[in-house]
Amino acid sequence: MTRAAYLLAGPTASGKSAIAAVLAREMGAWILSADSMLVYRGMDIGTAKPSVEERAEFHMGGVDVVTPAEEFSSGKWLRAAADWARTVPEDVPIVIVGGTGLYFSALLRGLDRRWEMPPPEYPVIGIEREVVRERIAARLDDMFMMGLEDEKRRLHEEYPVWSKTAALAIGYREGDDRERIRIRTCQLAKRQDTWFRHQSTPIYVEPTVEAVRRCWRERGPWQVEFL
Repeated sequence: MTRAAYLLAGPTASGKSAIAAVLAREMGAWILSADSMLVYRGMDIGTAKPSVEERAEFHMGGVDVVTPAEEFSSGKWLRAAADWARTVPEDVPIVIVGGTGLYFSALLRGLDRRWEMPPPEYPVIGIEREVVRERIAARLDDMFMMGLEDEKRRLHEEYPVWSKTAALAIGYREGDDRERIRIRTCQLAKRQDTWFRHQSTPIYVEPTVEAVRRCWRERGPWQVEFL
């Protein structure tokens, strides 16, 4: 099944989700999350998951797919994305937004296809790393105020044994303190930026609604094959 979709990628705390939400609301679009941690139910605060209201408004896919006790993979995400895409009416636009580069690559070139150059092309938020670090620190303060420690404790009581993939989630490891979470999140943002630079053909856009809207009008939508 092939559908037209508007894509937006970027490192954590780059503002991509908020921008995508504004534009999706303008278009009446549904949103597919391409984020490897939003798939876990209950991991809400520490993953900066969109609110329940936004998830309902945008019929959001790729969110709350499995529990932290279950293993997850790019292949499972592709299957979940395809199942979700089949529920989207033909006249409703699709927006795909996230920071997991492997998911974008899997959508645009598949998991088993021979590597072809150049790599897939799609819009990526271009933002200075220092700005991202400042945003990460501010967002982390908000997460602790919202009850990140209580959420982590509750999830570990409900799911004593976590899958290897869920255990990679930043902020949910036993003994993680605020500074360690901040450092690991900054390292994640750097890895994401490196992925987009070298494993995609990035169309860099400023972190503004106007810049992304202009990019989508000039280049989008992309034809995405949901396998």
